[in-house]
Amino acid sequence: MNYFEDTLEDNATVVLPHEGNELNINEMILNFKITSNETNDQLGIYKITLPPKSIGAKLHYHRFMDETFMVTEGIVTIEAGTEEYKGDVGTIVYVPRLTPHAFRNDTNKPASITLIFNPAQKREGFFKGLYETLNETPINPEKYLKLYNKYDSFPVDKSNMLPVYKE
Repeated sequence: MNYFEDTLEDNATVVLPHEGNELNINEMILNFKITSNETNDQLGIYKITLPPKSIGAKLHYHRFMDETFMVTEGIVTIEAGTEEYKGDVGTIVYVPRLTPHAFRNDTNKPASITLIFNPAQKREGFFKGLYETLNETPINPEKYLKLYNKYDSFPVDKSNMLPVYKE
C-alpha cells in the first residue's frame, strides 16, 4: 500500500437529461437519476414532475437525512419549517433533518423539481412502495404510514398525511 500517493479511479456516473428509470405514480412522474446503489447510500437524486393541482408530499420530516429541492420547471409550493415558498425555476430549498416540509403544485401547469437526499436511505424503495400504495383504491392509511416510517419519513399530522389535493 502506498501511503503517499493517491490511486485515481474512473467511477463517475453520467445521467443525461432523458435517462434514468421512471415510475408513474398517479400522473406524477418520478425519475431515478442517481441512486443509493451508485453512491453507497450516501446520496440519491431524483426528478419529479408534478401534474397540475397535485401534491408531492404533505407536511412531514426525516430523522436521519436531509433533503434539497431544486425547482427546474414551473412553480412549486414548498413548505419548510414555518414558511411557505412559491418557488419558480432556480429556487433551491435545503431542508435539514427534523425540519417539517411539504411540496405541491398549485398551478394549472406541470412543474418539475430535482430532489436530493443525503444520505439516500435507500429512497428508491420508498418510491417503489409509494407507487404500489398510491395505486390502490382506496389508499390504505396504515400501509402508507408503515412505508413512510420504514424510509425515515414521519407525517406531522397522521390524520392529514395522504397526498390528496383539495382546492
